[in-house]
Amino acid sequence: MGKGAVQMNIADIAKMAGVSRAAVSRYFNNGYISEEKQAAIRKVVEETGYRPSIQAQTLRTKRTKMIGVIVPKIASSSIGRIVEGMLAEFHNSDYRMILAVTQNEPQKEVDYLAAFNDKQVDGVILVATVFTAAHKRTLKSMSVPVVIVGQYLPGYCCVYHDDYHACYDLTKLMLEKGRTTLGFMSAMWQDKAAGQARYKGFCDAVCDMGREELAQNVVIADFTLDSGYEKAGEILGKCTGLDGLICATDAMAVGAMRYLREHEIAVPQKILVAGHGDSEITRMTVPSLITAHYYYEKSGILSVRRLMELLRHEEGIVEEVKLGYEIVDLNG
Repeated sequence: MGKGAVQMNIADIAKMAGVSRAAVSRYFNNGYISEEKQAAIRKVVEETGYRPSIQAQTLRTKRTKMIGVIVPKIASSSIGRIVEGMLAEFHNSDYRMILAVTQNEPQKEVDYLAAFNDKQVDGVILVATVFTAAHKRTLKSMSVPVVIVGQYLPGYCCVYHDDYHACYDLTKLMLEKGRTTLGFMSAMWQDKAAGQARYKGFCDAVCDMGREELAQNVVIADFTLDSGYEKAGEILGKCTGLDGLICATDAMAVGAMRYLREHEIAVPQKILVAGHGDSEITRMTVPSLITAHYYYEKSGILSVRRLMELLRHEEGIVEEVKLGYEIVDLNG
């Protein structure tokens, strides 16, 4: 970009493109103009490298063109795929993303929601983990639209996954493979998706298959390899004859497989292991991990689209989008 480009204004762009100043203003604010005028303005913008003043646009439109995105952590395959989807969609818009990472601390989610409120951003996308009373109070007080990803909360626009049926089908598959004594490594109960919904899917599946007693074979782990490793020893001590282990996340499952290998317990011959997420790490395990594939990237894309709809219709739209899943069993 040359120095002259910095000094240019809308009037200069209009003169060079042979259009009115109003047409240039509509072009930069996503208003309607003919394709012919769009092409003329775009050509001048590309040739000059002109960029409109963000400060001036904010004063004029009362919009910051900034979206706050709150995520629990970065070192996560699922979160990474969600954010990739968001970035792809933001790339096609004139909005920028401000990323806030909470390190899995629920109170920080509340703090960031409050910080993004009062028009610091035009809207917020919350990749949620839990909903405390403080979360609900803060969400209710928000003056900007919010889209929730990964969890369902009545009264809000949500994009989430069918965690219940995914775990139900995984559990049924394990039993159909001839496994008779299953265990479940759950996420924390406060997490309605990875914790409650997946555990309920497990419980309902074993009950529907006439194995109600297996619903008691459960331990609770953190979302880490180390926790999966540690809790594998705990569930083995708890469940005599365990021959199948379903984990709420792939990270837990891979940690559990490491424990089993180190203790010379053959996988899958003695214990078949399954996870959730279809993360890249599952492709590196030997044997391959049975897992549930969720459409994380799509959820990121749809969350941005839903937020853009909310911004266009200020009266508010409450919509829930539940995405499906696929069971991945590369072992056949």
